[in-house]
Amino acid sequence: MPLTSHRRLAVSAALIASLAAGVVPATSAFAAPAPATTAATTPAVPAPDMDGVTAALNAAMANGAPGAMARFTGPEGVRSRAVGVQDRVTNAPMDIRSRFRIGSVSKTFSTVVLLQLVQEGRLELDAPVNTYLPGLLPDDRITVRHLLTHRSGLADYTNAMFADTVPGFESVRNRVFSYQELVDLSLSEPRTTEPGVSYKYSNANFVVVGMLIEKLTGKPVSDAYQRRVLKPLKLRDTSYVHPDARITGPHARGYLHPDEPGGALVDSTEQTVSWAQSAGAVISSPADLNTFISALTRGRLLSPAMMEAMTSVTPTDTTNTRFYGLGLRRYDLSCGTRVYGHTGTVQGFYTYAFATRDGRRSLSAMANTSNRGAANTALGGTLEAAFCGKKPAAAASRAAVGDSAVTSLPAERDLPERG
Repeated sequence: MPLTSHRRLAVSAALIASLAAGVVPATSAFAAPAPATTAATTPAVPAPDMDGVTAALNAAMANGAPGAMARFTGPEGVRSRAVGVQDRVTNAPMDIRSRFRIGSVSKTFSTVVLLQLVQEGRLELDAPVNTYLPGLLPDDRITVRHLLTHRSGLADYTNAMFADTVPGFESVRNRVFSYQELVDLSLSEPRTTEPGVSYKYSNANFVVVGMLIEKLTGKPVSDAYQRRVLKPLKLRDTSYVHPDARITGPHARGYLHPDEPGGALVDSTEQTVSWAQSAGAVISSPADLNTFISALTRGRLLSPAMMEAMTSVTPTDTTNTRFYGLGLRRYDLSCGTRVYGHTGTVQGFYTYAFATRDGRRSLSAMANTSNRGAANTALGGTLEAAFCGKKPAAAASRAAVGDSAVTSLPAERDLPERG
């Protein structure tokens, strides 16, 4: 499978610290000039609160992450922050240019590929999955759209697989599954809902998405990622190397918390991620994630009609702040800003990759731990700080004494595998 090239200079801890406080000009090929508008016609966009971003990263560390980092892109350029270490053995500082496993952010990559195939007339969103994969599923009512919206009712086999965190991980760390084996694991459990009735997150949905991509293209899903997303966007640090267990080039190491309190962290960096594949096995970097999510929301990868379908969302819970479309989450932040993207959780890594609908502002963030819900929630605080800016002094004071003002989004899930 194709591997991406890597360009990186070794940087000292002191230089990392100095860069963390700086601002560099935007260089993305997808950056667009600001439109000629006036304050009277366009609401002011708050400047990112990078002190708040740093505080969120430090909070992720306080809750169990060895290190964390975030990269924000906006009309004024790129701002990044990195704290802690990316390798607990060498004590190498977290480096904003390092690669890592992005977990379920992979689902958005898979969705883009599948929706491009819809655009090309090679499948229909509301057609039964069994039309394209005859006999795969026991219910002809399950459609392609149901997969992408997590409304198929297919059970998430990872719940049982990782019921015991570390033993479950070690049992599959080097294992290579076929797509069919993963589907069979899902079908061996009761379905969670009737097709189309309600949102029930399941990795099995995007395993079937990978099967659809390979059936319709006649090639591995890695080829579809490369030709349809990575190469057009020049994502040099992004790759899909399944079943290779390595992350090539400069990268952050991931650490899994043990089941027993006080136990040593487990280095979970090397693994096949075969238990997820098209649901969660992509590797990337903060810069590439910014480029990808900005290009997507700006309409560089899909037609306006497909983007409208992708961003048509329904609630995932009762908070009325979190929604899901087609392989895409929407978060409604406390300042009224809506951001689109995905979260990712894979053993050793939490990831956020979100952008405004116009793609002009984006944030990618990562903490190198997992199965620590408090760390995930803390990392989510980077979204509020980056997109909403500094809170007024009165609001900040209320938050400090326990006011109900939203400062970060609650974790989507605590388990290390579910993204």
